[in-house]
Amino acid sequence: MTFIVLFEDAPDADADIRKVKMPEHLAFLEANADRVSAAGPLFDADNRGRDGLWIVEADNVAEIEALIREDPFWPTGLRKSYAIIEWTRVFADGRRLI
Repeated sequence: MTFIVLFEDAPDADADIRKVKMPEHLAFLEANADRVSAAGPLFDADNRGRDGLWIVEADNVAEIEALIREDPFWPTGLRKSYAIIEWTRVFADGRRLI
């Protein structure tokens, strides 16, 4: 199954956490590329980075929750919360999938 994970960053998190932990975070994503097919920050209307998004392949939500807790960003206080949403692609690369 495919899921979208939406992360909400903590507004009071240290501004340097993302930069300091990014190499570890990217290594974590590379090590889990079989499950995390895409990941990246989101930006607000003023082009400031905030929050994040993953596209994940998993059998269940518990598997994703375990993955989130293994992410080097998680214990830093950068992430305030997350939402896991099951997603079905119906259109991609210019064509219908159903």
